[in-house]
Amino acid sequence: MLNTNTPRVLYIEDHEDTRELVTLVLEQKRIEVVTGSTIKSGVALAGSQEFDLYLLDSWLPDGSGLELCRKIREFDKATPILFYSAAAYEMDRMEAIKSGAQAYLIKPSHPSELCSLVTSLIETHRHLPAAV
Repeated sequence: MLNTNTPRVLYIEDHEDTRELVTLVLEQKRIEVVTGSTIKSGVALAGSQEFDLYLLDSWLPDGSGLELCRKIREFDKATPILFYSAAAYEMDRMEAIKSGAQAYLIKPSHPSELCSLVTSLIETHRHLPAAV
């Protein structure tokens, strides 16, 4: 968990337009966004920097967001993970939660809904007692 006031989100999304739009929306809410487009870049960034939340897509060019979620959970058990995906079946949401995610939002969604969920997950995590 970061101690800074500015929340940091790692957003892994292979669709450039979606990545840019979500980044813009979150940055307008004073959330710093670091982006990547593959599992490889996601693991490298998550393993080398600290974030307040991981925002993941389900479909990436080198595998699934579920795989990335499981890899992140190998070294970071606490930071919230939110899937933002067009995979709209209940099974998709259930698999994401089983892989270690805290929440699942189907896209497209209204930007305010995304911002609200991101902010809520970060604030809840920041107020949890630190692991001993």
